[in-house]
Amino acid sequence: MDLSAGWLLSSLFVGSVGVALCVYGKKQVRFPQLVAGAVLILESYFVPGWGWMLAAAAAVLAGLWAVLRAGV
Repeated sequence: MDLSAGWLLSSLFVGSVGVALCVYGKKQVRFPQLVAGAVLILESYFVPGWGWMLAAAAAVLAGLWAVLRAGV
């Protein structure tokens, strides 16, 4: 973890999207959104760079889209 400005801003952005998805998933009882939000919140602890963090967040959101598109 490098505490650069890019890492901090991307962590704030990804974490905010994760919190929004978690709150939505919990209130609407939607398991895919709840899990995707939790993954987005926790990913900033494990992904070292801001570019990788944004790529991982895009992959999680694409996976969520695919799951929702499949009708789960």
